[in-house]
Amino acid sequence: MDSDSTGTAPTVNAFLTHLASERRLSPHTVSSYQRDLVEARKVLGTQPWDTLTVHDIRSLAATLHRKGKSGKTIQRMLSTLRTFFRYLMREGLARDNPAMDIRAPKSGKRLPKALDADQVSHLLDAGTHSSEPLALRDQAMMELLYACGLRLAELLSLNLDSIDLRDGQLLVTGKGNKTRQLPVGKPALTAVRRWLKVRPLLIKSGEQTALFISKNGRRLSPSSVQQRLKRHALERGLDDHLHPHKLRHSFATHLLESSGDLRAVQELLGHADLATTQVYTHLDFQHLAQVYDGAHPRAQRRKDEDE
Repeated sequence: MDSDSTGTAPTVNAFLTHLASERRLSPHTVSSYQRDLVEARKVLGTQPWDTLTVHDIRSLAATLHRKGKSGKTIQRMLSTLRTFFRYLMREGLARDNPAMDIRAPKSGKRLPKALDADQVSHLLDAGTHSSEPLALRDQAMMELLYACGLRLAELLSLNLDSIDLRDGQLLVTGKGNKTRQLPVGKPALTAVRRWLKVRPLLIKSGEQTALFISKNGRRLSPSSVQQRLKRHALERGLDDHLHPHKLRHSFATHLLESSGDLRAVQELLGHADLATTQVYTHLDFQHLAQVYDGAHPRAQRRKDEDE
């Protein structure tokens, strides 16, 4: 497998046997350790295990990071190396553990997948002609999710007095029982008005304050909304699985791309920490390059000279 001053492949093989027989780890886990050591050896070259230093292990982590390995993958390999060197020290084959205090580079938060503007328009415009009560309800829910960037729990907690149709405002109770006032666009207001006209048809008995109710007149459950959104997406030709949070992601992404105002988007989303909102700043490079080429004076000059 490899060669080093503490022995050839048998050194690693003995370690793997130790994991299987003494520690009684599963074959799958032992194979994972083996793969990590093989990958590490590819980067480290032929340098003997017992001569590796903290700088070598740090360089290994940096190299893997440059190759596009995730922080989680690198952290797992470092954990494998720490375990391996503890074994070598126990057997008298290494003096110290160079992987002990090394941490993997932090992985950037993955940008939540969002619908593009055309997909949102197709999804929402396709439902504007139905007059069936449940379809009108679903249309109003989707419009509000996208218009206001609501969490599913926030949507379900809305009451009749949560929305001011005249002033176009929505009062939302978010995480930590914190409330925020949100503007509502005309398409969403129109959809809510259409829903409210037919909502009484679903009321069975007594007072029901929930803005959105089931066909049985009760406040909707999370699974009901998720199933209805998935159904509408399939009916309207959207391949991706549609869930309420995807509309929230789309709201945040489109608003930030257009305005660049991170603080405003933070307030609208109800994020307590700006760092939570910053995930949406990772716009794809092509978009940034187009903005740069179209707006930066030196970029424009360079473009003209190339022509």
